[in-house]
Amino acid sequence: MDIYEILEKLNIKYKEIEHEAVFTVEQAKHLKNKIDGIGCKNLFLKDKNEKYFLLVLEDTKRANINKISKLLNAKHLSFASQDELKNILSLEQGSVTPLGIINDKDNKVVVLFDKNLEGKEILVHPNINTRTISININDIIKIINYEHHNYYFVEC
Repeated sequence: MDIYEILEKLNIKYKEIEHEAVFTVEQAKHLKNKIDGIGCKNLFLKDKNEKYFLLVLEDTKRANINKISKLLNAKHLSFASQDELKNILSLEQGSVTPLGIINDKDNKVVVLFDKNLEGKEILVHPNINTRTISININDIIKIINYEHHNYYFVEC
């Protein structure tokens, strides 16, 4: 099942725009003028025990990896490799999104949202970096629950 089928099945409303491929927050900045929502960056992380986390935060914020590592009691939190991203979430660098959780069939990834995003409309890729959707974070949580994954709101 692809993300659009899940959005339809769960009766989730969203707005979408198509655009040229974007690979960085900097390249995506201009999209915020074309669609309502908070731009986000998505960091695919792992700890030394190979626990995986997908951190979603506002694109203007810097993640305090040390603080998050302590909150999670995760030792040596760092970025996961491109191969791990591809193998676990079936995503390419530049298209990381919390919606990629639908591809994690082994339930390896925990999604972390910055507390500042709670209840907000956010901008994310629908598993491809040539489209951006505006979706309420509560609807993303519906998808995460539907996929039987865990999520937490954290202070970044």
